[in-house]
Amino acid sequence: MAASAEQYLKPEVIRQVARLDLRAKFIVEGFIAGMHMSPFHGFSVEFSEHRKYSPGDNIADIDWNVYAKTDRYYIKKFQAETNLTGYLVMDLSASMGYTYRQELTKFEYGISLAAALGYLMIHQQDPVGLIAFDHRVSHSLPPRSKRSQIGNMLSLLARLKPAGNTEIAKSLHQIAGMIRHRGLIMLFSDLLGDPEPIQKALHRLRHAGHDIILFHILDEAEALFPFDGLVELMDNETDETLLVDADGVRADYLDEVAAFQGGYRKECARARIDYVPLHTGMAFDKALTSYLASRRARA
Repeated sequence: MAASAEQYLKPEVIRQVARLDLRAKFIVEGFIAGMHMSPFHGFSVEFSEHRKYSPGDNIADIDWNVYAKTDRYYIKKFQAETNLTGYLVMDLSASMGYTYRQELTKFEYGISLAAALGYLMIHQQDPVGLIAFDHRVSHSLPPRSKRSQIGNMLSLLARLKPAGNTEIAKSLHQIAGMIRHRGLIMLFSDLLGDPEPIQKALHRLRHAGHDIILFHILDEAEALFPFDGLVELMDNETDETLLVDADGVRADYLDEVAAFQGGYRKECARARIDYVPLHTGMAFDKALTSYLASRRARA
C-alpha cells in the first residue's frame, strides 16, 4: 500500500478528524487509494453492481456510463440481484470505552469502522441500518439506501456512548427476532462475556440465513500486553482491581488471549461466519478488506 494512502488508515491520524462523516470518508478514500483506485471510480464494477457483458446479453442492459469510463462493456445487474441489506451492530458495554495508550478507544475504533462501512454501502446503493445494544437493544435505525441515511446513521453513531454492563448473547437473540429478511450483519464488539452463549446466538443468526462479519475489537494493550513490573489492572465493567507482576503473567496472559480468539475463529469457521480479530493499534485496511472480500464472494 502506498505511503500516501497509509496515513488515512492509521488510528492516530483518524483521531484527529473530529467529525465522524469526514472520518468515514477519510478512511474509505484512503483505503481505495491504497488499492490504486480512485474513490468509487470502478469500485462498484469490481465488487458488486455490474458483470461483464457476454454474447447473448441484451444490449439495452449495457451501462454506457461505465463504458465511457472504462472502455469495457458491463451489464448492470437488476436491483433485486445486487442489493444487500446491511446492519451495523454496536456493542455499548463499558469495556468498549477502554484504551491504555492508543488514540482511539475500542468503541471509537468500532464506530469509525462502522461509519466507513456504512458510507461504503450507501455509495453502493445498498440499504444499511444500525443497531446498538447493552443489556438489550437500545437503539435501532431501519435500513435505507438513500443518501440521507448517511447523515442519520452518523448522527446516531456520534451520540452513542459505551456505559454499563452488556448481555451480548441476549441482545443477539433479540436482534435475530427483529430482522425478518436475510441480510449482512456486521457486529463490532470486544466479546467480553461467556463465549458459549454468544456463539450459540451467532449460530442462530447464521441459521436464519444471515451473513455475518464479526469484528472482534480489543485494545492494543489487551491484545499485546505491553506492561512491565507490577501493574494494577481494572475490570472496566465491575471496577474490580488486581495487582499483578506483568513479567510473570505475560506468557500465560497471551496464551489466554490466543485461546480466546482461537475459540471464536474455530466456531466462526464452522458456522461460515467471517471472523476479523482487530486491535486499536491496527490500521483500518484489514477490516475493510475482509468486508469487501466477503461481499465479492456473495456478488
